[in-house]
Amino acid sequence: MSSSAPTGTAPSRPAVEVKSIDWVPLDERRGKPTTLFPLWFMSNANLTTLATGMVGAALGASFATSLVAIVLGVIVGTVFTSFHSAQGPQLGLPQMIQSRAQFGYRGVIVICAVVVFSIVGFNIFNQMLASDVVVMVTGVETPVVNYIVVTALALALAIFGYHWIHRAQTWLTWLFLATFGVFTVAAVILLPLPADQLGFGGFNWPGFLVQFGAAAAYALGWAPYVSDYSRYLPPQTSPRKALFYTSAGVIVGAGWLMVLGAFVAALFAGAAPLDAVRDAADEVLPGAGFWLLISALPGLVTVITVNIYASALELITIVASFRSIRPTRTVRVIACSIIALAGFLGAALSTGEFLANFSSFLVVLLYVLVPWTSVNLVDYYLVRRGHYAIREIFTPGGIYGNWAWRGLAAYGIGILAMIPFVVTAWFTGPIAAAMGGIDIALFVGLIVSAVAYLLFARSLNLAAEREQARRDASEHGEEAVAFAGREAPVETAPEQSLGR
Repeated sequence: MSSSAPTGTAPSRPAVEVKSIDWVPLDERRGKPTTLFPLWFMSNANLTTLATGMVGAALGASFATSLVAIVLGVIVGTVFTSFHSAQGPQLGLPQMIQSRAQFGYRGVIVICAVVVFSIVGFNIFNQMLASDVVVMVTGVETPVVNYIVVTALALALAIFGYHWIHRAQTWLTWLFLATFGVFTVAAVILLPLPADQLGFGGFNWPGFLVQFGAAAAYALGWAPYVSDYSRYLPPQTSPRKALFYTSAGVIVGAGWLMVLGAFVAALFAGAAPLDAVRDAADEVLPGAGFWLLISALPGLVTVITVNIYASALELITIVASFRSIRPTRTVRVIACSIIALAGFLGAALSTGEFLANFSSFLVVLLYVLVPWTSVNLVDYYLVRRGHYAIREIFTPGGIYGNWAWRGLAAYGIGILAMIPFVVTAWFTGPIAAAMGGIDIALFVGLIVSAVAYLLFARSLNLAAEREQARRDASEHGEEAVAFAGREAPVETAPEQSLGR
């Protein structure tokens, strides 16, 4: 299959997105990097993010302590997420397809499985919060019915796909600013915090570290699929602009809502997330809590959509690693439906206290994603420097191999290196225990995985890879695609069928 370069008129865009894990041809690339801000702002500006900002307070951290932990954690996590976003316009590929270059055509399923697990996990918590909102505003205890309605709405938008998701997030940004923006300003002015919440007296290290890790994990959690939402941008898109608008969206959205969560937790110690938000709004203006919670529902639905869409691409990647499939619209719809069903069943069968389970989930998520992001970014920015033979990424047993031992080994080494430093509800590593429960596993995993991959990558035959890319370019006219970041005319796109 091939696609001609752009002519005078852009092709009509189908109402329901056709593509999934295949390369996006240049004549379908359009848009500006500014669209990344509302997408990632609204993906983070929701009640699940707010609840994440309350985990430090649950362990006794003051508002000031939580504030510092949140700001630092969000920045650390966003740094890595935003660098992945810059890969989308350059390569026109979903993130996990690009990761075949580091982990192999089939080896990437290890990472895909981790990502699908994490995304479905996020959606379970999102569904639980959305259902709780409906129960609070209606007074009707029908969680399963709520899960069905929320899942159906989120699935419908995911099926319409990439462009409709971007539009919905842009529209909801204005709604959110008009509701939570006004509430935040009013709460800060009218609801003063107790004096002990504004200082660092009796600094709470466990609360600080758990809040830092939760904030970092939440921001980093977008990394495995952030470029899925920038891959339709033109390849001439400035990587700096893609990085900036993604970073701004995540930092503003996640930072704002987490700090707001810490604020209401300081006001109403021990309260559940939704109760704290409602009570705070009612203190600002009696009855406002009802409307504020209703206005938060669309944001929860669309973040579930963002997760369904991305994890469907991961699921298709897993299947395509072992059998030849065509990435049609029907395949994507089926994959979205499977992921939506998994999230629904997980929410319907889940029990337990929300914050305790969610904070533990975020800690584990951080541990399993850190080595992957380290390997992927080191390969893209330091080893291959954005140069990939795109056709070979879609070729089983091609130059990137089926099981790329370098990436898989560096990932495994990073996981093992973190174990002595981890702090979880179930296990504390010996070094972390000797350090008084201080968790530095994040930094250990990043460094060890990066160093291991750099050492292993010294044996890569990059000259042969680039020669293969040049041959592909000569035969198929796709030099600008094979070498990401170069502005050259492209007459035809890479073959889009899988498992050739």
